[in-house]
Amino acid sequence: MNFDLSEDELMLRDVAARFVGERYAGDARRRHLRHEAGFCPDNWALLGELGLIAAPFAPEGGGLGAGAPDLAVVFEALGRGLVVEPLAECAVLAGGLFESVAPAALQAEWLPMLVTGERRLAVAHRERGARDNPAWVETRAVPAGDGWRLDGEKSLVPAGLGVDAYLVSARRAGAPADDAGTSLYLVPRDTPGLVVSPLRLVDGSAACQLRLDGVTLPASARLADGLSALTAAESKVAVARLAEAVGIMDMLFNATLDYLRQRRQFGVAIGSFQAIQHRMVKQYAQLEQARSLMYLAVMADPGDAAGFARTLAGARAYISEASVELGHEAIQLHGGMGVSDDLIIGHAHKRLLLLSRYPAAPSTDLATYAAIA
Repeated sequence: MNFDLSEDELMLRDVAARFVGERYAGDARRRHLRHEAGFCPDNWALLGELGLIAAPFAPEGGGLGAGAPDLAVVFEALGRGLVVEPLAECAVLAGGLFESVAPAALQAEWLPMLVTGERRLAVAHRERGARDNPAWVETRAVPAGDGWRLDGEKSLVPAGLGVDAYLVSARRAGAPADDAGTSLYLVPRDTPGLVVSPLRLVDGSAACQLRLDGVTLPASARLADGLSALTAAESKVAVARLAEAVGIMDMLFNATLDYLRQRRQFGVAIGSFQAIQHRMVKQYAQLEQARSLMYLAVMADPGDAAGFARTLAGARAYISEASVELGHEAIQLHGGMGVSDDLIIGHAHKRLLLLSRYPAAPSTDLATYAAIA
């Protein structure tokens, strides 16, 4: 099997790597996180100019039509730079979901500016009572005149600050209790009755909680019934997040290896100690296995729903655990400096911790993998 990158994939990788090199030198990441939305608006605009925001959108809407291999190349490069701009949450997940379910009139209004990054959407689906059930929705949608009234709460909306609208899941009154009874609604951020509460996640990124108290929407705001489109969008963004995690792991491993070659104790580099070499060999083996599983997920056929879900769950289960272990080892091998906020390895570990636990814990992914024949 040929694992060489195509010309287009090489171009996307180089564009992403150049963005990292120019915008994430030194202490830049901390500065970007301090913005109210959790990332630098200028960086977001540049990602639009470079075409990386447009990558996951279909060519018919002005996008590049990037598939899973293309997105993996981009996100692995962005992961090495610990980029904080919400490309996965706003472009791949929310943008892709909107593109797949919105009617033509709404697409004509929103899609051109979503592709360039002038507008952003966020998916508001997760609720406090869901636990390990991704289909759990307590938010209610009740007919109100010619439209709908939404009431409920969404406990976690990653990259939800400063967006132009939310894609909110709500269960229709009187509808079946299964997935078919849930619909997706487009809720502009300035809609009366919508309360946005900001919060910060473990990696420093911005998120929010939503409270919908009598939010009234027109009939056209109801985009789709059922959760199949959301599930498909989440599978696509899961591949991107796996690639990001592998990119972060690669950066962590190389940063730790460089330190072990430079740090001297008893007159020699500590990397020459056999015990440390054994620990690094184990991490190298796990990194390469994680990379292979990411490739397996990239090449899996989404048309085979069960096989694709099993491959994705298995890859997530392994990479989640292996990435956090690598973060622990990198911190330990850096000694006292490893626990400081001055080193990038601490930031990388926090990002891996978030990626490993959201939207599901490794134990949940492992159970999913085992349950699919």
